[in-house]
Amino acid sequence: MEKKEMMYEGKAKKVYATDDPALCIVSYKDDATAFNGQKRGTIRGKGVVNNKMSNYLMQRLQAEAGIPTDFVEELSDRDTLLKKVSIVPLEVIVRNIAAGSFSARFGVPEGTQLLCPTLEFCYKNDALGDPMVNNYHIIACGWATPEDLDTITDYTFRINAWLKEFFKGVNVDLVDFKIEFGKTADGTILLADEISPDTCRFWDAVTHEKLDKDRFRRDLGNVEDAYQEMMKRIFGTQE
Repeated sequence: MEKKEMMYEGKAKKVYATDDPALCIVSYKDDATAFNGQKRGTIRGKGVVNNKMSNYLMQRLQAEAGIPTDFVEELSDRDTLLKKVSIVPLEVIVRNIAAGSFSARFGVPEGTQLLCPTLEFCYKNDALGDPMVNNYHIIACGWATPEDLDTITDYTFRINAWLKEFFKGVNVDLVDFKIEFGKTADGTILLADEISPDTCRFWDAVTHEKLDKDRFRRDLGNVEDAYQEMMKRIFGTQE
């Protein structure tokens, strides 16, 4: 399958058309952004880590947790063939441990174990700063139907349960993460986008060392090392 014209370029990926109208190719970049694009940089090798990690986890989620995804085939270190979907314009955020904006908004000390996972929706709109919205806003604005939200909510909590157990097995705490969903031409909802250190907070289960994009956001250094460490831990589980 070959790349045709570029359909879209985002902060971390480029999406290309293919000869098949139902399929596209995503190509992962090393570009890094934070704070809605206000901070920009490069994390060397990030695109390879995110591509391979996300593909691996998508396949495991589909096979073991019954979550339908847009993954079709890994084409190279940076390129993957995907089912073409229309992205539901929502960021779906799960939090297991207080951190980041959650701690800032609610005054809950970072690192506090939450009594249960929380689910947040944000409207995907950079110009508006991706504002948090609730089910009523989403339905009223036509971003998703009540049935869509039921499906997304069910899938999201199942994804969280599976990922928490998986990462526990490699001595990593899944603090929080952002996922996105898409709809195929026939209306089927699929897990889309990526699961990577760009979109998740990963802390070492013992030392609580940050192994994700927070090292870039907060100028903590050793950003590439953190991404490579997550790669080693995940792919070590395949042995």
